[in-house]
Amino acid sequence: MPSSVPNKRIRKSPGERRAEIVAAAAFVGLTEGLECITLRRIADELAVRPGLISHYFPAVDDLVAEAYGTAAGSELDDLLPADAADTTPTLRLARFFALAGGGSYDDISRLWLNARHLSRYRPTLRDRVAVQEAAWRDRLEGVIREGVERGEFRTDDPMLTAIRILVVLDGLGMLVNSADTGEDPPEIRLMPAMTAERELGLPPGALTFLD
Repeated sequence: MPSSVPNKRIRKSPGERRAEIVAAAAFVGLTEGLECITLRRIADELAVRPGLISHYFPAVDDLVAEAYGTAAGSELDDLLPADAADTTPTLRLARFFALAGGGSYDDISRLWLNARHLSRYRPTLRDRVAVQEAAWRDRLEGVIREGVERGEFRTDDPMLTAIRILVVLDGLGMLVNSADTGEDPPEIRLMPAMTAERELGLPPGALTFLD
């Protein structure tokens, strides 16, 4: 017996559809690599025609850059939220290093390596990588600067300190994503936090007590 209720197809707004496409591309980028983001691959992921994807992203490089930026930006907000007035800079950094040194961070660190490699040949992605690098540096510098103002940290140059910490964090990402490293000693994943403790004049363990 046919249903008396009409089968109405819900039409998504352009903003909703675009966000859906970017989210699907970010997922593919994280799990398979940015080079796997193609109009057809994302269309298959969403069970739509490739023409719908090209309507919103005529150039696949724009979609790759948007997917990377979305994934990297979301990870920054998870690791080091901008709005955290209810806690101290020391606690914010301790939480940051506890999360960044865990296995759940490996996918995003792999994405960073992937993006930096591909950005050598893709100007649109290169610009987005630069934007995200500045966002991460500025966010970390802001926490450090706040800590100095509150007397929790000691450093003459919060920006330089932030860069040094991020360089070590990037190095950790390269190490844990190497094919033949095996099981890394726990101390390896603590290196960014230990570097921050030295740079900020903190006693050993001040930023690793959450591990």
